[in-house]
Amino acid sequence: MYIDCKNSQIHYTVDGKGESIVLLHGFLETTAMWNHLIPKFSKTHQVICIDLLGHGKTGCLGYIHTMEEMAEAVFSVLNHLNIVSANFVGHSMGGYVALALAEKHPDLFTSLCLMNSTFEADDENKKALRTRANKMAQTNFINLVRMSFENLFAVESKIKFKNEFSEALQIALQIPVQGYIAASEGMKVRPDRFEVFKHLDAKKLVIIGKKDTLINGNRLISKVKSTPIDYVEFSEGHMSHIENKSELTDILIQLIEK
Repeated sequence: MYIDCKNSQIHYTVDGKGESIVLLHGFLETTAMWNHLIPKFSKTHQVICIDLLGHGKTGCLGYIHTMEEMAEAVFSVLNHLNIVSANFVGHSMGGYVALALAEKHPDLFTSLCLMNSTFEADDENKKALRTRANKMAQTNFINLVRMSFENLFAVESKIKFKNEFSEALQIALQIPVQGYIAASEGMKVRPDRFEVFKHLDAKKLVIIGKKDTLINGNRLISKVKSTPIDYVEFSEGHMSHIENKSELTDILIQLIEK
């Protein structure tokens, strides 16, 4: 299904009935990353998956997609579906988008899970890496995506989950260059939203991969201690929906149903 937002069509899926769960994918991912979770959650809930700007079947708006613009696209879908409250799970960039949405529409949130994601802004080193990657994207996109994907999995996981790694990589390679650059530029300028997350009146959870090289889990844990934010650590890397699939499913069910 599609809905118009500004000059783009936003692709989304809806499965099941009941209390709503909104699943937001990460950078170089699509709604397909949630395929194993949808059948489980849709038995008791309405599950809404959205392709973010420049990803999957959703088009681009320009050469920068801010997290606020992505959140606006998400809100347009939810408004179209008459959703007034929901549980949200955001993987990596999807977590950044969820936080941007929470800043503007906090009443939408029954719960929010930042899955392999962070409320922190990019530091200067990360911004520089994104700038270099965006230059490379214009001339050597396929190799860039392959290199980027190598860092998402723990070393052992790339062997253990060889098929899943290959499938996810093929999806990533279908993201247009413009979608890559626009999302990367948007992530580069996003603000720190720790205070937004801390004060959000909803159930809150951070999922951390112990071997995640993209997210500083120890620093997140130190920040969320003595706050209403819960956290859980999984054994592997950045791709918990593949590397820690059963544990992730159990944890999300607990969050939503508690």
